[in-house]
Amino acid sequence: MTTTPTTPVGKTDEVDRPVESSPALSLRWRPTLSVPPPRAPEAEPVRWWPLAVALIGALGLAAFVWSEHGAMPATLLVLGLGLGFTLFHSRFGFTSAWRQLLAVGNGTGLRAHAVLLGTTATLFALVIGTGTGLFGNEPGPSAGPIGIALFAGAFLFGIGMQLGGACASGTLFAVGSGQSAILITLFGFIVGSVIYSAAWPLVADLPSVPPVLLSDHVGWGGSWAITIAALVAMVVISRVVQNRRVPPPVGAPPSAQGWARVLRGSWPLIAGALLLAMLGSAVLLVSGGPWGITSAFNLWGAKALQLVGLQPENWAFWTQPGQAEQLAGPVLQDKNSLTNIGIILGAAAAAAAAGTWKVHTGLSWNLVAAGLAGGVLMGIGARLAGGCNIGAYLAGISSGSLHGWLWAVFALAGTWAGLRARSLFGLGVPKPSDSVC
Repeated sequence: MTTTPTTPVGKTDEVDRPVESSPALSLRWRPTLSVPPPRAPEAEPVRWWPLAVALIGALGLAAFVWSEHGAMPATLLVLGLGLGFTLFHSRFGFTSAWRQLLAVGNGTGLRAHAVLLGTTATLFALVIGTGTGLFGNEPGPSAGPIGIALFAGAFLFGIGMQLGGACASGTLFAVGSGQSAILITLFGFIVGSVIYSAAWPLVADLPSVPPVLLSDHVGWGGSWAITIAALVAMVVISRVVQNRRVPPPVGAPPSAQGWARVLRGSWPLIAGALLLAMLGSAVLLVSGGPWGITSAFNLWGAKALQLVGLQPENWAFWTQPGQAEQLAGPVLQDKNSLTNIGIILGAAAAAAAAGTWKVHTGLSWNLVAAGLAGGVLMGIGARLAGGCNIGAYLAGISSGSLHGWLWAVFALAGTWAGLRARSLFGLGVPKPSDSVC
């Protein structure tokens, strides 16, 4: 049996509200008698206007991209729609999974990560190992150098996740589902990416060693076997930690019943993990590269600067051959931009169909400040590390790259620091009864 995501309807798993104060992060819970979770209440009525806007916008944009840029970009946009739809319904998160592991010892979310990583690693081994690609693209793994930039970037990203209330993928689907607070985090994400590209000459030559890919040493079969063994160990360790700390029980989220649950309800975490693995691997199959998110934020920031008359194209970062080509091209030809836009629209359609789409107002100063600071840290951290929870953690580990595992270790350390840094903004530790997905 799998666990059902437990985020209240109208909230994403990544948004840290409500909170309770805990100056020392001393979350020790006494075991209680086990009682069945309450039956999930019925879902809210469909929000027809937001649903119509999201669907018409998605279909119109897909048709435009197809006519202007071809079938491959349009396909990537459609895959993004599927990713956003899946992220919303499964509330599949990274911020909350690591937070719950460290705060109360609940490893449910981390075990869902293992399913996502193991399934993606299997599909990556099949696609890359056989050289199977569409649109003339040759699929390749995600491998990054190992050094100070990776360690510092992942650590900063971990802090930023807990301050901003969302990871990279969580930011996008939260924005799409109407979570206005996360717009602040997204803005900070873009600002942090721009800061990195402006300061790139200062960090371009930090000490590092070349990437380490298991497939270069033991082939794709051996790489897959080692990755799966490591993930099994991760599952066992998380279970041992959870058994020692006994997290409190949680209730069920509002959800449609029966077949209506597919379009209007919450999904089991495992279902989300499997679908995300398939859709993410389809991005590899279509584009030749793994699913990524944060490089698009850097591009969006540079394009915005150009609109106001500035010239980021003259910065050292954007004069590199690959980066210069990216900046000179249209946003709707950029792989990560297409999937990002698709995630926002897909989550908007899913939230409207579930009856939960709503623009939230009345933000307090501390939530705004924490969201902005967290976004900036994640923007800088993702660029330093060469990826985020998707581009480095998911794609790296699934590719059999050592940098993906090291990113996870340092991001987990950053999560620990980020939980404590919340008190600087007058925020407590999110309640353990919040979503664990």
